Amino acid sequence: MRPVVIRGGSVSLGVLLREDLRRVWLWYNDREVRRYLSFPEEVFFYEDELEWYEALRREKRSEKVFAVIENSSSSPLGLVGLHRIDHHNGHAELGYFLAREHWGRGYGSEAVKLALEYAFDWLNLRKVYARVYEPNVASIRILEKNGFQPAGRLRKHQYVPGEGFVDVLFYERFRAVDF
Repeated sequence: MRPVVIRGGSVSLGVLLREDLRRVWLWYNDREVRRYLSFPEEVFFYEDELEWYEALRREKRSEKVFAVIENSSSSPLGLVGLHRIDHHNGHAELGYFLAREHWGRGYGSEAVKLALEYAFDWLNLRKVYARVYEPNVASIRILEKNGFQPAGRLRKHQYVPGEGFVDVLFYERFRAVDF
């Protein structure tokens, strides 16, 4: 049984379990999933996932990563995380991805909505920000659907295989009471 942290309509955010790591490892090594993540060229060994999981456990004050769980099947379909949580200044960086077979169903938008709820209501953060590569239109749509506003751009900053150097866009979302 997996503890659910926040329940949504189609998906929920649950505690990431050690038994999920084999699936995460497969997702991380899917070139289409990796294309728009940091270090798209990287190849991950299963042991890398175990080390990453242990680091998450040690750094849980500044890193919160949840399994995105499909409610109807209780099956994990991706990850969403709040990274570099800065409690003093009240902000964190959002990151997320879904396994390719779950793209285009609204799961990403709902997972981001739930992560924002956790960030603002449970962690008492005032701002969440995200980085996205300009060609990643689906991710930009998820952010904008969840109220993120453009905050900056680094031109031709990141190499994406098959696309060359692309702009990195920064988005931010403030807690409603702060704006």
